Amino acid sequence: MKKIGLIGGLSWESTLPYYKIINETIAEKKGGYYSADCILHSINFHEIESTILKGNWDTSNRLLSNAAKQLEVAGVDMIAICSNTMHKCIPEIKKCIDVPIFHIVDATSKRMHSKGIAKALLLGTRFTMEESFNVDKYLENNIEIVIPEIEDRQIVHDIIFKELCIGIIKESSRNIYLKIINKYCNDDMGVILGCTEIGLLVKQKDINIPVFDTTEIHAEEIAKKSIEE
Repeated sequence: MKKIGLIGGLSWESTLPYYKIINETIAEKKGGYYSADCILHSINFHEIESTILKGNWDTSNRLLSNAAKQLEVAGVDMIAICSNTMHKCIPEIKKCIDVPIFHIVDATSKRMHSKGIAKALLLGTRFTMEESFNVDKYLENNIEIVIPEIEDRQIVHDIIFKELCIGIIKESSRNIYLKIINKYCNDDMGVILGCTEIGLLVKQKDINIPVFDTTEIHAEEIAKKSIEE
């Protein structure tokens, strides 16, 4: 089995399901008492949140690069970042390590193609929806991305940071998200929950179109990759 290195705490609310899903998937695939060979480096999200909202990514690049270097020294075979938004830091992280990083968009795109979906609404932080670091990756993987209008992007973003990242789950916010999804999606599309916290709020049972929860998909694919021969 490959040793997994997770960079988490971004926020810790969404790191919890990563660990659970990875181990459940390995146990299901391998049977018996199998579980993940895994090291988690959990970052203090306060240091991240307080800087990226001001447009300063230097702290995030430094913290995630240091985490990746420590995981490499610890002997991991692969690294995964338990956050969509923090994939923005990958170019800087790659300068510091030789261990491969398993990208959340590659995992999600693979799952979408397996379901015959090539177009989806992307929900996430403003950074994920407005900047190119993940959107372009979807396009490279032949997934057409629809982005909400600016007012809706701000609503989606605010619910993530003001509620989901600190464990607040509101029915009213779920209804707002569902209204936004219904506004932009038609029957031949899917919706990408492109922030690892959104899956805490919106589930497949809430929507009639395919839902691609990036947390769940990424964690399952990390587990599968770790047990590949």
